[in-house]
Amino acid sequence: MKYNSEAYLGNPNLFKANTKQEYTEQQVIEIAKCMEDPAYFITKYIKIVSIDEGLVPFNMYKFQEKMVHTFHNNRFSICKLPRQSGKSTTIIAYLLHQVIFNDNINVAILANKSSTARDLLGRLQLAYENLPTWLQQGVLNWNKGSLELENGSKILAAATSSSAIRGGSFNIIFLDEFAFIPANISEQFFSSVYPTISSGKKSKVMIVSTPHGMNMFYKLWNDSIHKRNDYIPVEVHWTEIPGRDEKWKQETIRNTSEAQFATEFECEFVGSIDTLINPSKIRLLSHNIPIVSNAGLDLYERPVKGKDYVMTVDVARGTVRDYSAFVVFDVSKMPYKIVAKFRDNEIKPLLFPHTIEKVGRQYNNAYVCVEVNDIGHQVADALQFELEYGNLLMCMMKGRAGQILGGGFSKRGTQLGVRMTKQVKRIGCGNLKTLIESDKIIVPDFEIIQELSTFVRRGSGWAGEEGTNDDLVMCLVIFSWLSNQRYFKELTDQDVRARLYEEQAHAIEQDMAPFGFMDDGLEDDSFVDDKGEKWTPITVRKGEIL
Repeated sequence: MKYNSEAYLGNPNLFKANTKQEYTEQQVIEIAKCMEDPAYFITKYIKIVSIDEGLVPFNMYKFQEKMVHTFHNNRFSICKLPRQSGKSTTIIAYLLHQVIFNDNINVAILANKSSTARDLLGRLQLAYENLPTWLQQGVLNWNKGSLELENGSKILAAATSSSAIRGGSFNIIFLDEFAFIPANISEQFFSSVYPTISSGKKSKVMIVSTPHGMNMFYKLWNDSIHKRNDYIPVEVHWTEIPGRDEKWKQETIRNTSEAQFATEFECEFVGSIDTLINPSKIRLLSHNIPIVSNAGLDLYERPVKGKDYVMTVDVARGTVRDYSAFVVFDVSKMPYKIVAKFRDNEIKPLLFPHTIEKVGRQYNNAYVCVEVNDIGHQVADALQFELEYGNLLMCMMKGRAGQILGGGFSKRGTQLGVRMTKQVKRIGCGNLKTLIESDKIIVPDFEIIQELSTFVRRGSGWAGEEGTNDDLVMCLVIFSWLSNQRYFKELTDQDVRARLYEEQAHAIEQDMAPFGFMDDGLEDDSFVDDKGEKWTPITVRKGEIL
């Protein structure tokens, strides 16, 4: 090839745009072969830096060739690979192929940190510089965060966020180590940016990561395996990487740990180690797709006439990362089932009671228990006095921190909802562990499972890991506490509930008629007070005065 080129910014390995080029017949044939087969292009022309050997040709392993073919033939790909498997190198080699042999495409390289994304772009730029000049395009822009070629194709490197690519039109998005993106960021990305990107007819999304707990990457991977989304899964086991055998495995475990090896090389979706729920049990929990999902509300079962439902509520403290949440349980029989959940970090306390009331009435006037530590009491008051929701559960104070689930205001120290004390949380956490690990509660929701995987020992108690949420888990903790209460057991017993209703109606009548009772013909209307003393109503005949 004969050409008259000028170096781009003094780099002899690059040339400026608008440089005239001439190609030999053999070069034209080769360009056509490279354009048609990205694996051929990568194997023959891409060079990478080896720690031991320096700059060497990229001789792909079989699983890397499979990755390239999957990327090329599908719009949506997700890859679960062990550490140090060359996954990022494979991706950037494919991306280089795309920007060279396609005009006017925009590529985004997104990673958990901007420095990591720029490093990936740097590796791509190094490979580009070492291409034969007749395979290159003229350079318009070349820096640490982006590049632009003469054919109009561009690459942007940035940290994964909802704002990183907003407003841009991208044909290919590469999400590197997506499992390590904080949960709130990954959620924002997929809710605000992803729908626009995926709406294109030819746009590609490629997700590559080593597992890191049960997060958005876990959900996407699990859904791809069960064909609940459009992603094509690619899984690579550590034994597929040349040089890794049982001896290597044992050496690696000795230098790290079995838990670390399970996550980083066996690619198990292991959450935090010190979780309330046994990690092996968490891995067995399987989420379903909601039958209805709208504005933070997910339904897994519609209300069934005659069934008993309980709703527990955790009210946000007012911070952006804090969520108002509730979970609806079917308590008609064991095991209990989660049939609906709500989670939203923008809903105002003024509006939250209306959402609770609406869903509660739909689920057969579900019994509602609100956590009232902070502004929760405002929500409980609104439910009770403004919306007149009749099945709001109350608690009676017992001692300094103890509480007993009760039915009404007839006792001293009664409050709407439950105050989350150390004692209540300790009992609730202990009961929750028992319920889940003994399969006495069915958890079909991904976000709840995700929070369970990061709900860990912190100090003397339990809470979400730093940077994670536990609002939904706290709804489960409240439910687990009240499910062990005597009053709850009575509420969920049809015969006992009818008797309790009669007793409560009688108590109201007692408050309204302090001077005696009318004989209604019922047998034994006696009752026992808090001190164990039996009280027998006085029968008053019409016209008699005490």
